[in-house]
Amino acid sequence: MSDDNTLWRAQTYALLANLFSQAPNHTLLAHLAAIDVTEPESPMGKQWKNLVHAAKKVDELALADEYQTLFIGVTHGELIPYGSYYQTGFLMEEPLAELRTDLAKLGLEKQEDTAEPEDHISAQCDVMRLILMAEGVPVVTGKDFFLHHLKPWITDFFSDLEATKTSVFYQVVGEFGKVFVKMELSEYR
Repeated sequence: MSDDNTLWRAQTYALLANLFSQAPNHTLLAHLAAIDVTEPESPMGKQWKNLVHAAKKVDELALADEYQTLFIGVTHGELIPYGSYYQTGFLMEEPLAELRTDLAKLGLEKQEDTAEPEDHISAQCDVMRLILMAEGVPVVTGKDFFLHHLKPWITDFFSDLEATKTSVFYQVVGEFGKVFVKMELSEYR
């Protein structure tokens, strides 16, 4: 890993992966609430302040319901957090096949106990974390992975999340994600 910026980016991807893998538990919310934002006037600093504030005031049971409504639902949630869906309107389409090819190049495969396809927002954020934390130059670089697998849909996903009417905490996460992705886009120009 090359620098503090790369570490910070990897940690942000790890946080996003955790926030989308399941409803945040008490420990994660306490860690978020305890973050000391060191650059509160920067664009990302403002988002961190908003996320810290949201973590401090959210009710954990209400947040579990919010997560259920947004991402699981009875047949599906309000949002469908999969790259294939955002890019084609259907699940398990060509973007997932292309993603699986790059994951295989990286030596990554779906865990048997995981029900979600690999193009779930949580899984893709976790892959970005792994790539950024890798020693040396991975077979598939962070730039290649981001531009090919995340850029085509992630901004739309975060915009939809920010615009949801049924969420409070995750609206803040949507805004946070949009600003972070904007920074990532400038990183990969």
